[in-house]
Amino acid sequence: LESINEKELTITRLQDAMNRKDSVTLALVTSLKGALGDMNDEDVQISVEKGVVYVNLSDNLMFRPGSAYVSKDAQAVLGKVAKIMEAKPSLEILVEGHTDSDPIATECVKDNWELSARRATSIVRVLQNDFGIAPERMSAAGRGEYLPVASNDTREGRAANRRTRIVVLPKLDEFNELIEEGLK
Repeated sequence: LESINEKELTITRLQDAMNRKDSVTLALVTSLKGALGDMNDEDVQISVEKGVVYVNLSDNLMFRPGSAYVSKDAQAVLGKVAKIMEAKPSLEILVEGHTDSDPIATECVKDNWELSARRATSIVRVLQNDFGIAPERMSAAGRGEYLPVASNDTREGRAANRRTRIVVLPKLDEFNELIEEGLK
């Protein structure tokens, strides 16, 4: 009976730690939606999957076709995201660039994978240089055409696949500390 009570207490503490983490996630989503509320829903989407917050930004908003230069419209959106990130210094940011499967090859860009990596890096640099987000909090990743969200057989599908995704991650060591606290 004592063992069962101990296990029940442990489960309750873990649930409390998870609830605190979920509360932080909900507060972050609410802040992001409030900051980005006036944006076109087709260009900016905020979602939570498995406890992780994602900000999906359409290629249409962020870049000109085949380019890795961040548009002026994108600067405004990134400024709003940066403001929220400044207020939450315990969160890390992963910027993922995604493309469709239409081949690209220019003098400057070898293929879609390189383009996606350059785009992600461009966004990280804007967040760092223009909005003061600490570089040690950010990572850039090029995903190329390898994680499509739609079929590349249609124009609409290819447009959906060309996107930038900002993944807001809790620092795992702090999350583990929350769980450890919950177990005490």
